[in-house]
Amino acid sequence: MYTGELLASAKKVEAARDANLALEPARMTAEEKDSLLETWHPDYKTSEFEELRIGVNRGDKVPHELAALLEGCPRIGAPDVDLSKIDYDTDVLIIGGGGAGSSAAIEADKNGARCMIVTKLRIGDANTMMAEGGIQAADKPNDSPAIHYLDAFGGGHFAAKPELLYKLVNEAPEAIEWLNGLGVEFDKAPDGTMITTHGGGTSRKRMHAARDYTGAEIMRTLRDEVLNRGIPVIDYTAAVELILDEDGKCAGAVLMNMETRELKIARAKTVILATGGAGRLHYQGFPTSNHYGATADGLILGYRVGAKLLYADTLQYHPTGAAYPDQIFGALVTEKVRSLGAKLVNAEGEVFMHPLETRDVCAASIIRECAGRGKGVKTPDGSGVWLDTPMIEKKGGEGTILARIPAMYRMFAKYGIDIRTEPILVYPTLHYQNGGLDITPDGMTCVENLYAAGEVVGGIHGRNRLMGNSLLDVIVFGRNAGREASEKSKSVTTGALTLGHIDAFNRERAEAGLDSGTVSPKLLPTYTHGNPDFHKMPF
Repeated sequence: MYTGELLASAKKVEAARDANLALEPARMTAEEKDSLLETWHPDYKTSEFEELRIGVNRGDKVPHELAALLEGCPRIGAPDVDLSKIDYDTDVLIIGGGGAGSSAAIEADKNGARCMIVTKLRIGDANTMMAEGGIQAADKPNDSPAIHYLDAFGGGHFAAKPELLYKLVNEAPEAIEWLNGLGVEFDKAPDGTMITTHGGGTSRKRMHAARDYTGAEIMRTLRDEVLNRGIPVIDYTAAVELILDEDGKCAGAVLMNMETRELKIARAKTVILATGGAGRLHYQGFPTSNHYGATADGLILGYRVGAKLLYADTLQYHPTGAAYPDQIFGALVTEKVRSLGAKLVNAEGEVFMHPLETRDVCAASIIRECAGRGKGVKTPDGSGVWLDTPMIEKKGGEGTILARIPAMYRMFAKYGIDIRTEPILVYPTLHYQNGGLDITPDGMTCVENLYAAGEVVGGIHGRNRLMGNSLLDVIVFGRNAGREASEKSKSVTTGALTLGHIDAFNRERAEAGLDSGTVSPKLLPTYTHGNPDFHKMPF
């Protein structure tokens, strides 16, 4: 499948493989990391950000693409709907059908609340399904939640909200037990012990996995539990606006059928936003590993009713997205490939960094190698570096790849590339929304009765996330939101419904001189030539 030019470069990698396998690259110092990030990481590219002119985060910097939506024109106005006509009435309305939303629904149902999931695609069409490498939990004798906390706090540049991170790491072991009890088929030794591996930035082997389709296995299990419990799921239906009551408390949402565009009213005592990430906004023109519906809807809906954002200027670019062939351009190449022994190698066959640095450092290193040092491998869509996958079997023995990362093998085999004998080309891909809605440990935003869980939340990971902590946070904070929102619903009396916040938002837009025709939330991307979403790599 490789062109002659790519094969010539791959031969250099092959020739240096034995020497590189024995090489132990040094970890970067803190000063080296800071310098690298400031120079090469996309989050530090000041020209790609702007200050918000309206809303509770006025003055904060966010990517241009997100600003356009946060300040955009609402899809509906108050006259478009009749709030006296209630189509759905429930205790807990969960917006989003991924891992966080499903976990929330299971716990809310278990707590005796009437709950309902609404999702613009289908239940399971989410970034959870696409997560590959694993889920962290400190449940081995040589590990502890305290060590997990230190790894994650440092990896997030010491910016995580301590109370949220504390909750994440302390509830991690029980989250694994819960998933195992539901039927998730984790990798286990013959005696039943969980098999764990390292991830970037971890000081202990605490990555639990189901080969390299961990997210799909977790989502399969959660979806089955939701359906077996008979929890209503309204699919192909998007939330286009939240509804408040006369006291300013969240009280439901306006829903839109994605096919007919018909509007429906859902009244609820509490609402949970579990809408996931924003990769399909393609910040700075980057490809993405995200699912089709990841368009930052929850940030828009929450912001419009006054929910604050935290660290909305920070994104995670996974260092290893597929750079070739173009049919899988941007697709995730799990970090587990590196944790099993593959190293990153430039066009000259040189290992240029420790393979398990944190994701932001690793991504910036690859960008520097390609754009700064001129040692990237030219591809039809730009450039990349080699990830020397044959090292895995040299280190772990024949059969390791099919046993531990079969999905990676199949993804490349479709295009004539055997990762057991040939290296693969990678480049950073837009992967995760580090920032999001600000919540308290009970999962509530600053808008009463509006909760949030999963990737739509900011602050759990600080300004960078370690591998395996996202699948963990959708479980820990999804379950948490379900428990807390369902318990709160027992004491809520909903007042008269109103969409008055839309008029107030439009007045603020007018006063700020915003005349953009951008309609938000975006709901789905559009991929046509001439459209901003039709993207190429930024180099």
